[in-house]
Amino acid sequence: MLDELRELYQEVILDHGKNPRNLRRIGDANHHAQGNNPMCGDTLSVYLLTNGQNLIEDVSFIGKGCAISMASASMMTEILKGKTVEEAETLFHGFHDLCTKDDADLSEAEATDADAVERLQVLSGVRTFPVRVKCATLAWHTMDAALKGDAEISTE
Repeated sequence: MLDELRELYQEVILDHGKNPRNLRRIGDANHHAQGNNPMCGDTLSVYLLTNGQNLIEDVSFIGKGCAISMASASMMTEILKGKTVEEAETLFHGFHDLCTKDDADLSEAEATDADAVERLQVLSGVRTFPVRVKCATLAWHTMDAALKGDAEISTE
């Protein structure tokens, strides 16, 4: 059973890595940041379009990197579209804990979007490979920086 689950997770990561969703620049984005992971060379830009009620109307990215960083960015863009900025921040913190803590308390993130947290579980395996955590969380750190008005972030 564990091998089947691991295989399913690998298929999801490879699919998003090879066919990233929302891989484009949003021309009228009102939030943008550049993210870099100098450990493995992943680079990406995240674009967000929010409205006056802090609702994320559109989110996208462009960049290059390993399958994990591209899959994470792709999944992030699918999950965050239609969320509020506050919900995006809650999911970011939950995802970060998921990737870094064995006993992560995901209750707040699950209360925001349990389906999203379940989908993000496919990337939780990076927890056992500390160098890969930065690959998985790069897009999320970049999204956070963009929403806070920071132009650039590094996972150094």
